[in-house]
Amino acid sequence: MARKIPKNYLSVTGCFASQKNDQMAGFESILEKEFLLLLDFDESVERFEVQEVTIPVPGVPKGYTPDVLIYYKPNPLTGEIPAPLLTEVKHTDDLERNREKYKTKFALADEYASEHGWEFRITTQVDIRTKRLQNIKFLREYRNIQPDENDRHQLISIATSYNSEFRLKDILQRLASNDDAQLHWLPVIWHAILKKDLIADWDQLIDYHTLLRLSPGA
Repeated sequence: MARKIPKNYLSVTGCFASQKNDQMAGFESILEKEFLLLLDFDESVERFEVQEVTIPVPGVPKGYTPDVLIYYKPNPLTGEIPAPLLTEVKHTDDLERNREKYKTKFALADEYASEHGWEFRITTQVDIRTKRLQNIKFLREYRNIQPDENDRHQLISIATSYNSEFRLKDILQRLASNDDAQLHWLPVIWHAILKKDLIADWDQLIDYHTLLRLSPGA
């Protein structure tokens, strides 16, 4: 069950619609929302639970509730399932400013996670605000479009003609002879990248110069 997020006039709160979990997940900051977005697009993540674990802390009546518990899929090569990750999402400025305040909570969380066969880790904006996140924010706008099947086949057919990698601008030029045609074909290409019919390096900014290759399953 998704947690109820109280109104907070000092930070941004709300609910995140997760397709991976098929439910709404609450967040208490923009940074946390961005982290949930990363998880929703992470193919190694089976599911994640928001504020599902409360750890007893001496002198703290409500205990300590870390932000997210993440469960992973088996490794496709080895079949091994990584240990679940219990994580707290914090900005580095907050961590530095409240080091003593968090010290005991984090130590108890690390101990609690170890007892359950999990890992505990702090996740910061350095981990979250990456080129991958920028790509996800852009490409997710094409998540719900449904390209014409003939367009998809034409795109895949041209991609198949390349023996190796090709640049996005090159395949766009072969598909579209003018600006109006490009406006038609670009959403088809973005959707194909999002759905992994065309493989790109999501850890580099995806643009006209991005190298692509055809997925074996396309």
